[in-house]
Amino acid sequence: MKQERAKPNSTPGNPQSEIRIPHSDGFSRHDQKLEFILRIAARIFAEKSYHSTSMRDISRATGVSLAGLYHYCKSKEELLFLIQDNCFGRVLERLEERLKEVDEPVERLRLFIENHLAFFAANMAEMKVLSHEAESLAGEMHERVSGKKEKYTRLARKILGDVQRKATAEDKVDAEINLTVATYALFGMMNWIYNWYDPAGALTVSELVESITRLFLSGFLGSGRAEKLNFAQSGTTEPLSVWRAPTRQ
Repeated sequence: MKQERAKPNSTPGNPQSEIRIPHSDGFSRHDQKLEFILRIAARIFAEKSYHSTSMRDISRATGVSLAGLYHYCKSKEELLFLIQDNCFGRVLERLEERLKEVDEPVERLRLFIENHLAFFAANMAEMKVLSHEAESLAGEMHERVSGKKEKYTRLARKILGDVQRKATAEDKVDAEINLTVATYALFGMMNWIYNWYDPAGALTVSELVESITRLFLSGFLGSGRAEKLNFAQSGTTEPLSVWRAPTRQ
């Protein structure tokens, strides 16, 4: 089945959004209407949460009758699935295409960060939905989205592994950062932007990409100071509960 990217609508001062709807016969009126419904549904899910949103809420916001909504999707869960599946599919597809022309590990990592941040800066509501509603899907829909998410994570880990191996070979020192920690730390930095970043603000996406790439690779103080950090290793981590009394078994 051929997949085309839905043509985004844009307004002055706001980035374009890029949710893709799969179809086989060009960008039809059906696809345009479904994309419109998904965009509005993503905004409402981001504002109210998926579980607090009803199909009637989406009907009111879109101006589409309940019967009309069910013509385009079978359920609220299917709406959430389409938002997540299309977002992960689109960001992964764009990344794989762009990486074809790049071999150098650090440049591939910069491209990974740029692709992720640029995409989600243009789709902030969708980014919040992906972050908050990751476990709201079940069954086959959950498996399909999880499969794309795992593929994306494995690609990030491979790129980081290549960067680490190159740095180890060139600097003749052993790498100290666990790849699992590094991978999820990078996603944590990038995925948190929906809480504070304003795509229409003074900080451009390019500046955001530059800052996060440098911060991740060199640290806040810069790579020249890294060897001076000698943290005490106690070997234990104190368990800390919000409750003062010990938990009874």
